[in-house]
Amino acid sequence: MKQKALGGVLALMFASGLSAEVYAATTTWNVSLWGKRRAFTEHVEKLAEEVAARTNGDFEIKLHYGGALSKSRENLDGISLGAFEMAQFCASYHPDKNPSLSVTELPFLGVPDLETQVKVDKALYAHPAVQEDLARWNAIPLMSSPMPQYNFLGKGDAPQTVADFEGMRVRALGGIGSAMKTVGAVPTSVTAAEAFQALDSGTVQAIAFAPHAHLAFKTIEAGNWWTTNLNPGTVNCPIVVNKDAYDLLPDAHKKALMDSVDPAIDHYLATYAAVYDKFYPELEAQGVKQISYSDEELAAFKEKAGKPLWDAWIVEMDGKGIPAKELLELVQSTMAK
Repeated sequence: MKQKALGGVLALMFASGLSAEVYAATTTWNVSLWGKRRAFTEHVEKLAEEVAARTNGDFEIKLHYGGALSKSRENLDGISLGAFEMAQFCASYHPDKNPSLSVTELPFLGVPDLETQVKVDKALYAHPAVQEDLARWNAIPLMSSPMPQYNFLGKGDAPQTVADFEGMRVRALGGIGSAMKTVGAVPTSVTAAEAFQALDSGTVQAIAFAPHAHLAFKTIEAGNWWTTNLNPGTVNCPIVVNKDAYDLLPDAHKKALMDSVDPAIDHYLATYAAVYDKFYPELEAQGVKQISYSDEELAAFKEKAGKPLWDAWIVEMDGKGIPAKELLELVQSTMAK
């Protein structure tokens, strides 16, 4: 009965000149996110809003927070399986699954601002090696989640010098973790959602986050010191879509999705600019001591934890068939433009 009814509807559509694409126009995509709505997810919020407006509500992107669809470390697996159509993940959660993305997580790359990070990520995501890397998970990179340099917020005795990090257990991922190893710290890969409990309980003594995450995950309420200028690096957290779901979209919906990326990123940048207006007053309200390191200390740290780690990364990635030197040069040349 259902098939006969459907056939009748389709017959009427074709008789009236409507296409099957119009009939199948209404689309709903689910997005797997973790935590709650915050600066880090504002571009996805804006993307959903733009897509709905551009398609008169025929293409709905539904955001699911708090790991409702998947744990943060499993979002790429969920995309691969087609469990949902879109997801955000951080490359450092599973560097073995996306080694090409780790280039932007190398320490002390010197990306000056979020606008430059957007350009770097856009160039990186367009590179065939990165697209091939993510294609193993049936994933297409859609847009970045640009973040500024991380710094540490900790609990206990504040490290007055970089050397004071020796032996300290720190939540530090990717290149930041590698950089901290060079000064004797012990990096762990605690997820963002676990960060407050880890710091509050003493499982780690410091958490490396961008300011928005210290606010969103309330680590600022558990710590008593903050490094203002260590700036060891950041992480790469793309928004990806399931390739099969994308291929099934009508052309008009594909265009609406892609045309919504730039407005979404612009909204993200504007939102993030306001984060600092909240962050530093909150540091003072919580009585968090701000630690700054001398130029000499920072220069020594960068000399030890910068280029040597880049060189080691190139050797490691070359062994995995990743054109590492080419990707690093792409990052550097894009910054220089």
